[in-house]
Amino acid sequence: MNGHRMLELAQALAVAKSRRDVPAAMELCHPDMVLEAPAVGTTARGTAANEKALTRFFATFPDYDVTLQGHADNGDTLICWGTAQMTMTGDRFGVVPNGRRAELPVFIQFAFKDGLIARERFFFDLSALCAQSGVSTDAVRRKVFGATGLPVSPGQEGGRT
Repeated sequence: MNGHRMLELAQALAVAKSRRDVPAAMELCHPDMVLEAPAVGTTARGTAANEKALTRFFATFPDYDVTLQGHADNGDTLICWGTAQMTMTGDRFGVVPNGRRAELPVFIQFAFKDGLIARERFFFDLSALCAQSGVSTDAVRRKVFGATGLPVSPGQEGGRT
């Protein structure tokens, strides 16, 4: 796949996610899609798991908006960077956020298969999100990763789903 087409798919996904439009986002994803967010220890594999992960993410960050500002590719992989704005809500992470909108630098690694996005690795600074949201990074990490610092078991809060 050429770099132009990879970027078109990534930009379309950014627009769909910024609208919190899970069906539109899923149309851009391969059925074997893997979505990873290392900062919060989640990995979703396949259509159903990705739909669930995105729905849950948007429930926690209902005003999520991402802007891609730059990119590079090597013919197989696309890297994009930009800014995400989002307000942490609810108690998913075991803390009570301050309701302020955070603005974070992000970078995203994409891989492709059969003309669709097959993998997305979404990177952001959890400490920056927590600081702007008025919550303890340590408390969020304990909720997400448990006392061991590793993601908790599948099906549990913050674990691989």
